[in-house]
Amino acid sequence: MELASFLIVFFMVRYIRTSLQTAVRFPEWEKILVIVQYAASGLLAADVFLDSSITKWLWHILLLGMVGAAYLLKDFRPVRNVWLAVGPYILVSLFKDIARLIDSDFYKSISTVIEIAEVFTLVWLIATWVSTQRQQKALEKERLKRLQEEEQSRIIAGQNVMLEQLVAERTAELTRQKEELEQTLTELKATQDQLIQREKMASLGELTAGIAHEIQNPLNFVNNFSEVSVELIEELKEERRREDRDIELEEELLTDLTQNLQKITHHGKRADSIVKGMLQHSRTSTPQREPTDLNNLADEYLRLAYHGLRASDKSFNATLIMDFDEHLGKVSVVPQDMGRVLLNLFTNAFYATEQKRKTGLAGYQPTVQVSTKRLSDEQIEIRVRDNGCGIPKTVLNKIYQPFFTTKPTGQGTGLGLSLSYDIVTKGHGGALTVETEEGEFTEFIIQLPT
Repeated sequence: MELASFLIVFFMVRYIRTSLQTAVRFPEWEKILVIVQYAASGLLAADVFLDSSITKWLWHILLLGMVGAAYLLKDFRPVRNVWLAVGPYILVSLFKDIARLIDSDFYKSISTVIEIAEVFTLVWLIATWVSTQRQQKALEKERLKRLQEEEQSRIIAGQNVMLEQLVAERTAELTRQKEELEQTLTELKATQDQLIQREKMASLGELTAGIAHEIQNPLNFVNNFSEVSVELIEELKEERRREDRDIELEEELLTDLTQNLQKITHHGKRADSIVKGMLQHSRTSTPQREPTDLNNLADEYLRLAYHGLRASDKSFNATLIMDFDEHLGKVSVVPQDMGRVLLNLFTNAFYATEQKRKTGLAGYQPTVQVSTKRLSDEQIEIRVRDNGCGIPKTVLNKIYQPFFTTKPTGQGTGLGLSLSYDIVTKGHGGALTVETEEGEFTEFIIQLPT
């Protein structure tokens, strides 16, 4: 009995201390439980020297006190299941000692039953203890798992804070980069506008000699007809001063004056249109579409480009072929932009024929041809063809790239075909394609919606 009681007390105290972690959570109970362990050890030793009839009741008091504390005290509620384990054994032992004390004959009559009951209570105690230990391990495992989850949650929360900080920093950096890119884009657009304007002025410079030549013709007509008109007026004044005036001669002189003035007006408008075209060519503002006679536009810019080249190289001569569709009609385009496209194609064509002429090819005659054609009610076509040196296949897919040029340094910006392509495709919804054979010809084809 005493050894069993000692073991029960010892393991009960150990179980309570471990389960409740009394050393940390209940320091005051930790001291009391340690004292109980020492007291149990003392009682076990006292069984050697004292009457066992005294110590067994002390064991009963100690056991009942332990179970009562585990069951009644608030701090010990989590370990109440200890009562289920040791309670039956304590009750049977207590009943056996009380029966033996009150009536030994009665005790002897039921001693066998009591012994069997003690065995069952011990088996129950061990089974319950094992089950409790398993539950305790499961609870401990669950507690550790919960602690790990809490630790992971804490780590994740810390990482989230760091990530939020990194995201905030990255967002600020991206915002700064976005603002810098927007500023750079604004500067690039401004630079692009400047480059486009410089390209316009460069092409205008190439046109200067041609414009001067084209303006000179109508100005010569204006001057000549003006001089003739002055002479006609003097002759008319003299005729009117005569006594025998010739009315028919006066009418004839007036008719000649009228015709001269009409021719002066015609050639003045021609010079005016050339000047206006030059101004439109150099204009920086966004122009508007208007119905335009593309036959006249192509004819005018072909002559301007040709005379401009001849002004810089008197030895250059080329055959100009114009094949215009009389039924082309007027097409809604931006005249100065489309003129710029044609000027660029004509200039390139003359340049290609001039380069081929310089090779000294026998019997070679530079030829540039421009033709227009109405393909349908909704589409027209302009072709610019030269019999120059052609475009090599190695660079054919690069000709519309900005700043790409095959001309020597200083003779081309590389923006002409790029701007022309954008004007035709983006500005007018058309198409600009090329057919070429190296050493033989190049033909640019413009297709525009009407």
